[in-house]
Amino acid sequence: MPSILEAAIDQFGRKGFEGASTRAIAAAAGTTMSSITYHFGSKHGLYLAAADHIAQRIAEMQAPTVERMRELADGSREGAIAALLGLFDSFALMMLCAESAPWARFILREQQEPTEAFERLYGGVMRRMSEQVVEWLRLARPDLSEREARATAVVMFGQTMILRAGRATVCRVIGVETIDDDVATLLRARLRSNLLAILREEPT
Repeated sequence: MPSILEAAIDQFGRKGFEGASTRAIAAAAGTTMSSITYHFGSKHGLYLAAADHIAQRIAEMQAPTVERMRELADGSREGAIAALLGLFDSFALMMLCAESAPWARFILREQQEPTEAFERLYGGVMRRMSEQVVEWLRLARPDLSEREARATAVVMFGQTMILRAGRATVCRVIGVETIDDDVATLLRARLRSNLLAILREEPT
């Protein structure tokens, strides 16, 4: 049975803040509505706590890889390229795993209509990851301006996030019912090739 926060993320992601009910969340978590009030104060408090929980789980999942990649990125261009490839592969694996599905629904709603919860998500994990990517990009592609590096980071994240946010389209284009291990390996390999093309592109 899911925890209150897990049930809340699922309900808010599927129905939005207005559509989700604390009664349904409590029922899904196998608890009482009073426990939501006790722990989170209100529906709004629960919504913000759900955003914090997503940010925390993403940070926990990515932290070991980020630390390893920091050691790999030794201040050289090749080190930065290797670090970026490792980080984005880890991010792709997270997008491909089942646990990220309810997070993605929640986050996509906040991307379209940002609320205070988006600030929690961005401040909690997105900013740190984005800034790290930009830092390594400036080493890998010193020809890029600060603004160009930030735009490139956005594009690189986008290629990775489609593995979750565009799951139905990904399956339809490849011609599969679901993304199994073989398809996941193929997608990760193509992502790596795309990123390498970006990272090794010679300035014109």
